[in-house]
Amino acid sequence: MIRFLKKGQDAQAHANADAKVRATVETIIADIEKRGDDAVLEYSKKFDQWAPERFTLSQAEIESAVNKLSPREIEDIKFAQKQIKNFATIQRQSMQDVEVETLPGVMLGHKHIPVNAVGCYVPGGKYPLIASAHMSVLTAKVAGVPHVVSTAPPYQGEPHPAIVAAMHFAGADQILVLGGVQAVAAMAIGTRSIPAVDMLVGPGNMFVAEAKRQLFGRVGIDLFAGPTETLVIADDSVDAELCAVDLLGQAEHGPTSPAVLLTNSEALAKATIAEVERQLKVLPTAGIAAVAWAEHGEVIVCDTLEEMVEKADELASEHVQVMTRDPDYFLNRMTNYGALFLGSRTNVSFGDKVIGTNHTLPTNKNARYTGGLWVGKFLKTCTYQRVTTDAASAEIGAVCSRLCHMENFAGHGEQANIRVRRFGGRDVAWYEPVAAG
Repeated sequence: MIRFLKKGQDAQAHANADAKVRATVETIIADIEKRGDDAVLEYSKKFDQWAPERFTLSQAEIESAVNKLSPREIEDIKFAQKQIKNFATIQRQSMQDVEVETLPGVMLGHKHIPVNAVGCYVPGGKYPLIASAHMSVLTAKVAGVPHVVSTAPPYQGEPHPAIVAAMHFAGADQILVLGGVQAVAAMAIGTRSIPAVDMLVGPGNMFVAEAKRQLFGRVGIDLFAGPTETLVIADDSVDAELCAVDLLGQAEHGPTSPAVLLTNSEALAKATIAEVERQLKVLPTAGIAAVAWAEHGEVIVCDTLEEMVEKADELASEHVQVMTRDPDYFLNRMTNYGALFLGSRTNVSFGDKVIGTNHTLPTNKNARYTGGLWVGKFLKTCTYQRVTTDAASAEIGAVCSRLCHMENFAGHGEQANIRVRRFGGRDVAWYEPVAAG
């Protein structure tokens, strides 16, 4: 039996908040589409108190930002980028172009073609998410994207040096200091000073996520992202302190971030609830994490491992931390998750910052149908075909003609018929039966 010791906010409260966000974002996008740079500047000043002469950083400004970092800070950024680049390169190498002869004289193939221009959003208003620069810019460059625009809001009234350095080291071709809806809308629509891109990627707050949703179709996006989610799956082989740390470590992302404990130990569940309250008294980010835990935290107790897998797949959480005697039990059975973190030696923070996998992951149960951002998201897998002999063209043409007839597509049928006449030396009757064998 699956039972809740603690439940979060109901779905209707989420829906009401989403409606207000949608309306705000629609207004901003429409205004930027109409007034371009003037609107972008106005919203930047309104929301971020940031109204520079230009949003694009010069090379000198980039170098100045890098010079503000200590050698150790630069070394740590480069270490993280090395891990992320390495894994992205391995992923890219796994994606091969193919060409194969499927019938005598019929060649089919596909090519993986990078998107031409990508806009990468790096959150930086509340927390300067340096790692998001690695995850988006660097991965796009490994995929072969020729032009990458990267942007982050100002932090405490100026460009954040570490974010700028991370964008620069990752290979961004243009670096903007611009945040919020105005940033993603400007990159998607294009303005006098900001060229339009073909794709938007990167996490952001609810307004940025909604802007990407509304702009999808005009440009591609990586995925529909909501507040950070974490699911801790644990049994009594671990203690409440570890569970609480891993829950609150993600709850601090924002006041709407769900943090869920799923366990088959009621004793661990109760101990973790008490431990969370203890840690909230000393956690520096408790002002945010406490709200997230109070309104969106959940504790779920199951009787069996099978129930735990069933509930975990139903939740389809962004981050799933598995701390059980046999983490592979969940690796081998779960189907819906953004990323798995297996065993107590790893954790979501490793994945967020440095270990090498990408931290831009599906939320809102979107893990039911998509994985997270990876090198393949920046590639278009495009097919081609080549018919190399007259006989093959005539053979395929005859079958195509009859199939077109079944669908009442006369024009399509004639495309096939003319090839049969020219390359097979015969007319095609719509009713001609398929030859045996």
